[in-house]
Order: sequence, then C-alpha cells, then structure tokens
Amino acid sequence: MGILLAAGILVGGLITLEDQAGALDNGVARTPPMGWNSWNTFGCNINETLIKQMADAIVSSGLRDLGYKYVVVDDCWFNPTRDSAGNLQGNPSRFPSGMKALGDYLHDRGLKFGIYQVPVDKTCAQYFGGYPGATGSQGHEVQDAKQFAAWGVDYLKYDWCSPSGTIDDQVRTFAKMRDALAATGRPIVYSINPNSIHTKTGPQRNWGDVANLWRTTEDITNKWDTGQTNGYPMGIQNIVNVTVPLASYAKPGAFNDPDMMEVGRGGMTDTEMRSHFALWAIMASPLIAGNDLRTMDAATTTILKNQNLIAINQDSLGLQARQVSNDGTRRVLAKKLSNGDVAVALFNQGGSTTTISTTASAIGLAGDSFTLRDAWTNAVSSSTGTISAGVPPHGTVVYRVSGGTSSSPTPTPSGQPGGCTATYRLVNDWGTGFQSEVTVSNNGPSAIDGWTVKMTLAGGQTITSLWNGVNTGTSGAIAVKNTPYNGAIAGNGSATFGFTANGSGSTTPTGITCTTP
Repeated sequence: MGILLAAGILVGGLITLEDQAGALDNGVARTPPMGWNSWNTFGCNINETLIKQMADAIVSSGLRDLGYKYVVVDDCWFNPTRDSAGNLQGNPSRFPSGMKALGDYLHDRGLKFGIYQVPVDKTCAQYFGGYPGATGSQGHEVQDAKQFAAWGVDYLKYDWCSPSGTIDDQVRTFAKMRDALAATGRPIVYSINPNSIHTKTGPQRNWGDVANLWRTTEDITNKWDTGQTNGYPMGIQNIVNVTVPLASYAKPGAFNDPDMMEVGRGGMTDTEMRSHFALWAIMASPLIAGNDLRTMDAATTTILKNQNLIAINQDSLGLQARQVSNDGTRRVLAKKLSNGDVAVALFNQGGSTTTISTTASAIGLAGDSFTLRDAWTNAVSSSTGTISAGVPPHGTVVYRVSGGTSSSPTPTPSGQPGGCTATYRLVNDWGTGFQSEVTVSNNGPSAIDGWTVKMTLAGGQTITSLWNGVNTGTSGAIAVKNTPYNGAIAGNGSATFGFTANGSGSTTPTGITCTTP
C-alpha cells in the first residue's frame, strides 16, 4: 500500500523499505487501530441495518470519541457471484443500499469503513460451506482494490483461508494486494491473517514490510485458556504466550495483531476480561471490539472506555511491551512511552492471588523517586524503585511509572565487519531456559541481500527453536543465516531473528559477528 511503498526499492521481486517509519505517515494512523468487527458475535448473520445500529452505538456510547472508529464488516457481506465485468457486489438482500452507501453512512458519523476479503479463491465461510460462491480476490487484486477505494473503504481485513502455499508464497500473494491498494492512492489500513486454515506463519516473520497489521495466532474465542499452543480456538492466555515474544516487530504503523477482542461476550470472569483488555493495550494491539455494542453492560463499558489503558495503547512511539520476567506464574511486561514514562503490567497467570514485583531499574528507568498511577483505579502512589502489587488469579495490574531517567541501551558489539552488525538481547531467562533475539542492522545506505551471524554460546546453552533464520549448530559455535523472506535489508534498516534455548541466559554469547555475501 502507498503508506508502505513511498520509500521502497525493488529487491528480488518484493518491495523492501528504506524508511518505513516516515512512509507510514501517509494517511494511515501510526497507532494501533481501534473499532469494532462483526465476526465474533454475528459471524455470517450480518446486514446493513445491523452495521448501522453498531455504528450508532459506537457514537452514542462515547466509544467513537475515545478512538473506536473503524467499523469492519467481516465475511458474508458480498454477492456470491461477481457482476458481468468481474466486479465484487454487495449481497443485494443483506446490503440493499450498496456498500458505498454504507461507507457514506459511516463517514457521515465520523467513523471509518472496514471490509473483509481473501487472497485466495474462497473466503473462510465459502471454504467451509457456510456461504455460497467463490469470490476471493485471487486474480482480481487490482480490480478489487479499485472497487474498495471507490466504496470509500478505510480498512481491509485480508484472510488467507487456505491450507496451501509456503510462507514465501504468502508473502508474494499478500504483497499483490498491498501494491494494488497503494496504486489506488487511497490510504487503507491493510490487515492480514496468514494463519487461517494454514500452518501458523504469522509469528514466523516480521510482516511489517507487507502489512500494517498481521495476525499472530489462530482465531480467538471467549475463553481464558483452551490449552492450544497455536491452534483453533485460542484463549487469551494462549494468545499472549505467542504474541509477547514478537515485541521487537512492532513499530508505528505496523503491529502484531492478536485478533479481535472478546470483552463483553461472556465466557470469562470480569477479572479475566480486564486482563484481556489490559494485555491487548500494553501489547500495542489493535483494540477491535467484537461484542454487541447495543447491549453492553456497565462492566463491559468500563473496560472498553478505560482512558488510561487506551492512552498506553495509542502512545505515539508505537512500541509493544517487552517481557521483563516470567516465572510461569508471575509475568511482568513493560512498554516505553513517548513522554519518558513506562507502562508496566503485572500479570498473574496462576490460580491464586500472588504478589508480583519488579523494579524501576528492570523496566529501564534510573533514579530513586517514582510516581505510579494505577490504570484501573487511577490511584497514585510513590516509590523509590519497587513496583509491586497483589494480583488476583488471571488478573493484571497496570501502572504508569513516571520519574527517573531512561537507562542507557545496550551498546552495539564492536569489532564486527562492515556492512552489517548483530546486536544480542536477552528477552527472558527462567533459569533452566531462556529466550533471546538478535537484531541484524545494515550500516550502509544501500540494501544488502543476505547475512550470516556467528556467535559462541556458553557451556550448557543449547538452542531448542529458532525463528526468522536458519541455524547451523545448536550449541557452542553456531551460525545463523537469513531465511529467504528476510535476507534483504534496506539501507540503514534491520531484521531480527530469535531463539529459545536450554540453560541459563545469564551469560551472553561471545564472538558475535555479522557478515554479508
């Protein structure tokens, strides 16, 4: 899309970015989108009256004025057949006024119009036989993008809905619609889901070169824990486990997407619903409601309208919270904010109330005088550095921590060859295992195509899984080469790979070098 391509260069048939952060300013919000989607509550049972009622509820409830502006019409909005010219049509019985009229209705109320489509032949409902036809965008990308722009669409949810295709096929296919949207000249948020009916490729790469939002997991359901690692359906805890390690991918205009919210749909306690919203907020996730907005109870309204958490989510730095610690029960996440504050989530994954603690130093602040604002109660307290709370089971306490100064970042290792450098960062260490990420930076103005990082792991450290790279060796001296989809790095850009390993992460690998072909 235009927001992604304004500063792009062509490398190996795909667009890479010379200055993504700057290019993303072209008409599309740099903070996570907020709004409502029809699927979680209504599935295929949608029509224009329902969508208009939801739009009116967003306005009358005050949600619009807090930032909830995108109204996304999901699967089953279309006529099962295209017209004689191959154009998409709205279902005439469900949307008799037409899709442009619906877009106009939303725009007249200060809202934005979202729509659903797929890059293959059938939508998910068509694939499973729940809706007739085969009206996917495959072979119609340019035509459909023009149609969306003509209807005034502001947001496209683009769902894979097929078991076929490698991750490289997905990148190429999703890029077709990205480029087609760009050619329309209309700013349209591009939201992709590579996981539907497919191997879960969402968490396997940084999709920020392809889309504004990318789903990290299978579909969400209104349960706390379904026992899934990344399979249908996903509970809140399961989604958090997948999405937290992907924090380095998030940046203004490009965000990990853990799926639409289930707040207000039952299936969980109020504490779990609050955790759900708080975790989505601090993970810089899109805040897309999925409940029936016409019948919200007071508890649901209180959660969705929490202005402290919305402000954390919408912070202009666009950062996702990084994990500070996790012992399996007590999990601490921290998100740096644009004014120097840090938002901290104390998340209790266990079944009984427990005290969760961290320190200002651990979240990246130096000093001895801090102010803590509780995002739920708005209570303000002082601290010399300790950040602590008693947290109920499945609960999440969020503090906005002010004061002190930011700690110095880890310096880039010296003595590396020119062209690229590799910077190591420990993400989490639980004593018997750890997770780390390595950022590969291109130090020159010209794009590079391919890189190799070498390092030596300490004794007892053995890699158990690695993503966004291909490793030779799992212990001692190892080498990691790029995968086909992230070898090209634009001038002064970067790519990231990560791994989990057995052993303690307290010792940093030595001899870290990066070379290019």
